[in-house]
Amino acid sequence: MIVIAIANQKGGVGKTTSAINIATAMAASGWRTLLIDLDPQGNASTGVGLAAAQRDMSSYDVLVDEATVSDCVVPSTIPGLDLLPATVDLSGAEVELVGVEDRTNRLRRALASHQGHDICFIDCPPSLGLLTLNALCAADTLLVPLQCEFFALEGLSQLLQTVEQVQQRFNPDLGIIGIALTMFDRRNRLTDQVSDDVRECLGDLVFESVIPRNVRLSEAPSHGLPALIYDHSCPGSRAYMALARELIGRLPEERKAA
Repeated sequence: MIVIAIANQKGGVGKTTSAINIATAMAASGWRTLLIDLDPQGNASTGVGLAAAQRDMSSYDVLVDEATVSDCVVPSTIPGLDLLPATVDLSGAEVELVGVEDRTNRLRRALASHQGHDICFIDCPPSLGLLTLNALCAADTLLVPLQCEFFALEGLSQLLQTVEQVQQRFNPDLGIIGIALTMFDRRNRLTDQVSDDVRECLGDLVFESVIPRNVRLSEAPSHGLPALIYDHSCPGSRAYMALARELIGRLPEERKAA
């Protein structure tokens, strides 16, 4: 199973929207897909139609109580897409794990023994705490949504430093599969400037596909649906389908064949 963490410590950059819609696109392409909600807010769980009252077991049970992933995973309403949901209990996980031995590898160990999926996406919280660190230690690679605004560039620099530290101390195989530009508004000159700066700095690491500002992307979660199902023809949905195709093209050939 290929494990991809979707992370950025800055909030409001489109992490959860990206996680939901890329996972949906991968499932629609025939990949047996697992979406792990590692954010105590549980927005990814809500966004694929799982109400809080339906979450009997969650990623909290996996991290803190060492429950198996298979015991906690539930099917979503989207064919081919399963969910490891989050509950508010997850907000206390970082405190509960402070004194636990090997606390950064709890998720990695749980996923190492899991079977039944081809690819896994981890929706991380907007911080660089222990939950995100567990995701980075468990992941093969990292996808970074980056909002096309000035302050996002400063946050990206901090995240890249954290990734380097994780590589040195915990997960030397962690890579970055790409930077996805989100909330792109061609009417805004700053958007183009940020995009140009990021591409000049990071080159081919930045995906060609960009995610536009699109009201349908914002409306979809209130219906418990990914935008790709809520309105598959809107510009946001088409952009996420293009991004998923580009993502598949960047995966190692031997992993795709497997």
